[in-house]
Amino acid sequence: MHRPDGPTRRGAVAAALARLAPRLPAFEAGAVLDRVLASPGLRRGRPEASAWLGLVAYARHVCTDYDDLLDEGYDRDSARHFVRDDINAALAGWGVARRVSGEETEGGDDPA
Repeated sequence: MHRPDGPTRRGAVAAALARLAPRLPAFEAGAVLDRVLASPGLRRGRPEASAWLGLVAYARHVCTDYDDLLDEGYDRDSARHFVRDDINAALAGWGVARRVSGEETEGGDDPA
């Protein structure tokens, strides 16, 4: 029996991430994959959904001023609104066709 976060799960999410973001550098793909496998809310989801949500959360925290906005007192929804264009720019740079819109949940169980 395979653990949900074992080698089979890792490979499935990695393959989904490679399809989703074909230009994502390997070191960033590894960081996204680690985030997905460590997240209780993402590690059991469908590989494609988990890869997407992990990628968005990674872009939000690494490629934007999101955390700084939270530190300045902005609530999550406002901070996410202000960084949406930066997230979408990062996604485009990685070859992702899908974009984050204002009507979706942007990052799964990510508490921030």
